[in-house]
Amino acid sequence: MTELADRDYFTDHEILVDPYAYFEAVRGKGRVYQPKGKDYLMVMGFEETLEIMRNSEDFSAIIGLQGASAPLPFTPHGPDITAQIEAHRGEFHGGDLLVNLDDNAHVQLRALVNRLFTPSRLKANEEFIQAFSDELVRDAVANGGVELVRTIATPFVTLVIADLLGIPAEDRQKFMDIIQDAPPPGNLDGELDLDAEDHPFMIMGGYFAQYVAERRADPKQDILSELANAVYPDGTLPDELAIVKLGMFMFGAGQDTSAKLLGNAMRYIVDQPGLQDKLRADPKLVPALIEEVLRLEGSTKQTARLARRDTKIGDIPVPAGTKIMLSIAAANRDPARWEDPQAFKLDRPKIREHVAFGRSAHTCAGAPLARVEVRIILEKLLQYTADIDLDAEVHGPRGARKLDFEPSFIIRGLSELHLKLTPAAGVDLSPGGSPMIQKAVPASDPRAVTPAPVSGPVSVPVAGYSTASTRLATLLSDPGAKAVLDQHFPGITADKRIGMAKSMTLRAIQKFAPGQFTDEALDAVDRDLALLPVD
Repeated sequence: MTELADRDYFTDHEILVDPYAYFEAVRGKGRVYQPKGKDYLMVMGFEETLEIMRNSEDFSAIIGLQGASAPLPFTPHGPDITAQIEAHRGEFHGGDLLVNLDDNAHVQLRALVNRLFTPSRLKANEEFIQAFSDELVRDAVANGGVELVRTIATPFVTLVIADLLGIPAEDRQKFMDIIQDAPPPGNLDGELDLDAEDHPFMIMGGYFAQYVAERRADPKQDILSELANAVYPDGTLPDELAIVKLGMFMFGAGQDTSAKLLGNAMRYIVDQPGLQDKLRADPKLVPALIEEVLRLEGSTKQTARLARRDTKIGDIPVPAGTKIMLSIAAANRDPARWEDPQAFKLDRPKIREHVAFGRSAHTCAGAPLARVEVRIILEKLLQYTADIDLDAEVHGPRGARKLDFEPSFIIRGLSELHLKLTPAAGVDLSPGGSPMIQKAVPASDPRAVTPAPVSGPVSVPVAGYSTASTRLATLLSDPGAKAVLDQHFPGITADKRIGMAKSMTLRAIQKFAPGQFTDEALDAVDRDLALLPVD
């Protein structure tokens, strides 16, 4: 029987359930270990992982997507194989995507990405995140439960990155469908050919090619135009293909980190005794929760590097051409770095020093966005509920949970997570309603909750229908209201792409389709809705 440390991490489905036991078994063999019969090294130590992440001179990111187990497309020779890597870059899986680039090519493209994640842009994007997450959570709590991963996490992060990138409203459902149906990166059952016509990246690439061509020919006042016409730091204009691949990579990569992090965080909120009550009492603790979950169960289990020069890891000689698996999940549980590393500690010192988002040149550009996304939706879920639990009929009782994970050697994330949601006492779950109706619960009642401050105006429900307070699903279910919508927005009620927004109000939808849903048009809809008979 093969010893646990020498089982094949890249194909073994049993390791998916508990990769941490596997990583600890490998750590027992050494902080840097070559599994029996394998041609790659596994790095388990925190300091060694940092050392490699910071050393872009000696270690190439070219095998970041295909992993350390895949064969190289050439036979390395000599003490420096940089030229060989570049000559064969097109033969590596995703070799020209941002995550795999090196040196100046990476610096140039990363500079364009950084322009999208400025504090001012993230702040503007946060307004959309607040509105959309509020709609999703209200609907879930009103229903008494939800499947978190597909019903909330994936559509939530898909539309957030679409809003940030400026994807046209009419294309967002298509992107949503593509993401939902796509296999995870690092699929244990084999990667799809990135150049195949039916690969999700290729399908999204077709749309991005159209966006870039249109925005270069006729720039508009939107983010896509800015990205399409941006120049590198050296003043040169990127070719269109480079921008297309950047856009589709950012869209695809933007899903995994945030969506899986939300599911992983919820497991701790539900199963750590007293944790959710502590977070409700002090929502300012949510960021600390996120960082500790990133350390313990971050969305990325591992990445990979290729030694392009003769070098060392610590005192261990590493010849050029050596493939290296950086075990991020193991580094973040390294007992030499973290006290009691397997334990969840909300107040762990220096927690943001984890490497869940990488470090140095290849630090995840979307890390600030992921933190904001997950923080806001967790705050909403805690705010609107008195209790959150896993559905025991699906996942079993606490202490004996049954969970399925994405079959990926890169991603640590649940395939599904079914929640039971108990509304907080006094909560108003009507669309646009006040988050808490304090008068509904006497102050002396131990269930009484202090209202959380609400930023911006809060819609007050009124008699009849309203674009500010009535969910789209409700309007579509009424023949009269449906006719009003079709009159003002021809074809909207038959458009499948609007399906993802049924739990939202039209005023909320306006935030990511302002050209289609103008104030004037929505005001006109309100006037016509007011004429409808009210039961």
